[in-house]
Amino acid sequence: MKNEKGFTLVEMLVVLLVISILLLITIPNIASQNKNIQEKGCEGLIDMVQGQVVAYEMEFHTQPSIQDLIDKGYLPNNKDPVCPSGEKLNIDSNGNVIKE
Repeated sequence: MKNEKGFTLVEMLVVLLVISILLLITIPNIASQNKNIQEKGCEGLIDMVQGQVVAYEMEFHTQPSIQDLIDKGYLPNNKDPVCPSGEKLNIDSNGNVIKE
């Protein structure tokens, strides 16, 4: 029995303590960045939809609505674009994508 290899209870408790401390440090940082992550996601979605508006205008020589973009396949998933924060996007009279 002297040659058996393995971890002792104390070693396992030290490992669990280190993992717990790392979790306690990282989880609040991730949670505090949630709003920033949602804003960046919305900005990216607005840029993508604005690019599709320009592509539609180049092809059809008219300003589209969100429904036009969906019907012609310019927007994926065939549904209205919604920011991670829940705000819907729309196109104003100048062709700019805005949050509602």
